[in-house]
Amino acid sequence: MLFKQQVLLRQKLFVLGSLAIGSLLYLVARVGSLDRLQPLCPIDGRFGPRGQDEIPLRALQFKRGLLHEFRKGNATKEQIRLHNLVQQLPKAIIIGVRKGGTRALLEMLNLHPSVVKASQEIHFFDNDENYAKGIEWYRKKMPFSYPHQITIEKSPAYFITEEVPERIYKMNSSIKLLIIVREPTTRAISDYTQVLEGKERKNKTYYKFEKLAIDPNTCEVNTKYKAVRTSIYTKHLERWLKYFPIEQFHIVDGDRLITEPLPELQLVEKFLNLPPRISQYNLYFNATRGFYCLRFNIVFNKCLAGSKGRIHPEVDTSVITKLRKFFHPFNQKFYQITGRTFNWP
Repeated sequence: MLFKQQVLLRQKLFVLGSLAIGSLLYLVARVGSLDRLQPLCPIDGRFGPRGQDEIPLRALQFKRGLLHEFRKGNATKEQIRLHNLVQQLPKAIIIGVRKGGTRALLEMLNLHPSVVKASQEIHFFDNDENYAKGIEWYRKKMPFSYPHQITIEKSPAYFITEEVPERIYKMNSSIKLLIIVREPTTRAISDYTQVLEGKERKNKTYYKFEKLAIDPNTCEVNTKYKAVRTSIYTKHLERWLKYFPIEQFHIVDGDRLITEPLPELQLVEKFLNLPPRISQYNLYFNATRGFYCLRFNIVFNKCLAGSKGRIHPEVDTSVITKLRKFFHPFNQKFYQITGRTFNWP
């Protein structure tokens, strides 16, 4: 009886071994045949030789958490060297304007696999103390990236600070400059709303917008009020044009970026000479938040901070009318200089 069981066991082992060897031989043959097959849709053929336009998949970056570790400063020099990561000076800067949508624009451009953003506003060119630390200090503030990627930072104070154009020119005279604008009166009220919210958090009182925007002595627009001055876009742009040709600027419609972001982002891709990669898949409207959120992949989604899309206080209609009338000639000149017309009142 025992002998028969041993014989049966040997037979089963022989059959299983034969099946395993057969499967292995089939796989080897199958792989060999696949290597000889020509793919029906050769991806490499559409995008050129491997290595030239190859972009690391953002999904893999998030899965590994590699760039996240580098941003936190947890990576060793050896890891950085092995992964060919560098800290590059920006090849494009979002220079303004404040409350025009600079954060939204930066986060949306970061959807592109060839773009890496500086997470924080560096304030290198508009801050004398930071600027005195030198260009290498600025470089060290940039995120790690692959050599083929471009780094972008945003500091909206750059647009209105007198010294900045010359300082950026000295760093890189061919840099690409992005300006995102909104209807000037709406932008001024948004500017006021942000300051007001900060005052309220500290239990401080603050003037009404009307009292700040209109000079009580003359009943005219108060051009000394910073929120008003910032919205005179053409005055600031003219200072930049002393150093950079208009071709190095791209004007983004901040109002349209809120309601219809994809066409605006596609224009920026073209301006930055990036292959078109951002699609409608990457943008979805969040009805609760009232604006578009970002989809990097099937796992990672992101909405802008809750402070975005603040509700503006009600402003006297006569003040709004007066401001729009004041801004109108400046807007016309801005259209003429930039070659882009907006449907502003």
